[in-house]
Amino acid sequence: MKRAAAFKFRLYIADDTQNSARALANLSALCRAYLPDRYEIEVVDVFQEPRRALADGILMTPTLVKLVPAPVRKIVGTLNQMQLVLQALDLQVEVA
Repeated sequence: MKRAAAFKFRLYIADDTQNSARALANLSALCRAYLPDRYEIEVVDVFQEPRRALADGILMTPTLVKLVPAPVRKIVGTLNQMQLVLQALDLQVEVA
């Protein structure tokens, strides 16, 4: 039986643009380093699912949404400033 992820993220990207690839790489690295085996990442390409992006209120990419645990948080950008991303997501981890 698979254990539920403690953290659930949804990353909205725009096809295979450089910023989208960078955001996914940065999010993956953050999760591997600070949330090992406790996360799930869903990637939504706004070019393939434009109605979903609009319904979810996504106007820019890349946009990261932390869904679980509450509260929901959103960050726009490539997620390259690790300390700021951790703070914005309200993740209580120490960065050296």
